[in-house]
Amino acid sequence: MILRRFRLDRSALWSLASGLVLALAFPRPDLGSAAWFALIPLLLVMAERPFRNGFLAGLGFFAVVLYWLNIVMVTFGKLNLFFSVVAYLMLAGYLALYFGTATWAACRLREQLHLPVPLTLPVLWMALEFLRGILLTGFPWALIGYSQQSHLALIQSADLFGVYGIGALIVLCNATLAELVRWLHRRQGAPPLTALVVTVLLFCANLGYGHYRLGEKLDARAKTVPVALVQGDIDQGVKWNPAFQQKTVDIYRDLSLQAAAAGPLELIIWPESATPFFFQEGGPHAEEVASVPRRTGAELLFGSPAYRIENRSYRYLNSAFLLSRQGEVLGRSDKIHLVPFGEYVPLKRFLPFVNKLVVGIGDFSPGTVSPLPMDGHKVGVLICYEAIFPELAREYVRMGSDLLVNITNDAWFGASSAPYQLLAMSRFRAVENRVWLARAANTGISALIAPSGAITVRSPIFKRLALRGRVGLGARPTLYNRTGDLLPVLALILSLWWLVRTRRRFART
Repeated sequence: MILRRFRLDRSALWSLASGLVLALAFPRPDLGSAAWFALIPLLLVMAERPFRNGFLAGLGFFAVVLYWLNIVMVTFGKLNLFFSVVAYLMLAGYLALYFGTATWAACRLREQLHLPVPLTLPVLWMALEFLRGILLTGFPWALIGYSQQSHLALIQSADLFGVYGIGALIVLCNATLAELVRWLHRRQGAPPLTALVVTVLLFCANLGYGHYRLGEKLDARAKTVPVALVQGDIDQGVKWNPAFQQKTVDIYRDLSLQAAAAGPLELIIWPESATPFFFQEGGPHAEEVASVPRRTGAELLFGSPAYRIENRSYRYLNSAFLLSRQGEVLGRSDKIHLVPFGEYVPLKRFLPFVNKLVVGIGDFSPGTVSPLPMDGHKVGVLICYEAIFPELAREYVRMGSDLLVNITNDAWFGASSAPYQLLAMSRFRAVENRVWLARAANTGISALIAPSGAITVRSPIFKRLALRGRVGLGARPTLYNRTGDLLPVLALILSLWWLVRTRRRFART
C-alpha cells in the first residue's frame, strides 16, 4: 500500500524536479535566480497528492544539497558506505517532512477555508522553517532565503525580518506565478490579479529597499582595525595526532609572523581547534602560542578544546581563547550549539552503540553567550556551524559585540559544496545585525564580511595562507536585532489558528 501510494507518477516526477531545480539555487552552482520559479512545477501538481508531492520535492532538494554528509560519515566517521547512505537519506527524509507539511496544509486551507495558496503557503513555509531551526536541537541549514546570498540588493531586508522574510517572499513569488500559469493554461475564472499586484509590489519594495540601503555607507565605521585570518590547512587525518602538535603550532605561528611582517595588526584569528591540545593546561606548546601576540603586537583569538570540572567530573568544551598583546588570557568563549553525533551523541544513555563521527577528545558540553573583551570593545564568537543560527549572532550583538568572529574547521567537509554553503549563510548574520564578521577556517573559506553582506576578502579552499584585511567595529541598530524572529513566530501562530479552524469546520460538516 505504501509503495503504491508513493509510486512515481507524473505529479511525483514534477515534484522531484522542483526540488532538484531549487537545489541549484544554492552553492554550488549558486544559481540563486532559480529559487524564484523552482517551486512552480510542485505547486501546479501538489493538489493531486499534497503531502507526498511536497515530501518528494523536499527529498530531492535535501538529497542534493546535503550530499556532502556522506564524505563526513565515510571518510572521517569511518562509517560503512551503505549505513552512511541510509543515515543520509533518513535525515533528508526527516527534513522533507517540512516541505510535505507545508503543501498539505496549504491544500487543506484552500479546500476547507477557501484561502488562496499565495496567501497561506508563504506563512506556512516561514513557520515550518522556523520550527526546523528549533525541533530536535534544530537544523536550519539551507533555508530557502539563503539562496539569494549572492544578490546583495535582495538580501538587505534581512535587517528587518531576517532570512525568514526573504524566504517568504520567494515562496510568494512561486505561488503567484503558479496561479498565473494555471490560469493561462485553463482560461477559466478570474486571473489572480490581487496576488499578482501584491507580489509585484512586495518584490519591488524589497528590491528598492535593498538598493536604497546599499546606497548608504553601511560598511563604514568610525574605527577600523587591521586583522589577519590564518588558514593552517591542517589535514583532518593528522589534526588530533599528538605527534603533529608541534608541526601545527609551527604552521600557525609562522603564518602569523608573516602576516605581521606585512604591516601592523590589531587582531590575529586562528580557526576552530587550531591548538589540538588543552591550552589552559599550559606547557611548552601553550607557551609558544602565547608568544605569538608578544612577537606580533596583536591580540590573538584561536580555537582550542577546554574543560571545566563539575562534581568531580570533567565537562569538555569547544572553546575560543583571546590573548592580549602580552600573551595573557583576556577571556574564553565556549561553543553553545553543539553538532549532534559530531560533538556529542544525543540520548547517549539509550544509544550506547553510537559513537561520534568526529575524532576528538570526548563528548562536549554547551557553553553560554559570552562576548570577549578587546580594547574597550566586545567580540562575539560563533564556533563552526553556530553561524547558521540567527538567534545566536543576534544575542551576541545585543550583549554589546562590536565584531562577530566565526572560527571553523571545514576540513571534514572535503572538497564539497558545504564550505560554500556555510559561508553563504554566514553572510546573513552580518546583514541582520549590520556588523562586520570575520571568518577563519582551517581549510577555507576564510573571509571578511561587511555589514552589507559583501565579502571584502576571501581565501580559496585547501591552501595554507594568512589573509589580511580591515574590519569596522560597532553594530548599527536594526529592526531584526530588536524584534528577532517575531515574524516567523506570528506566522506559526497564524498557521496553527488556520488549521484549528479547518478542524472545526470539518466537525460541523
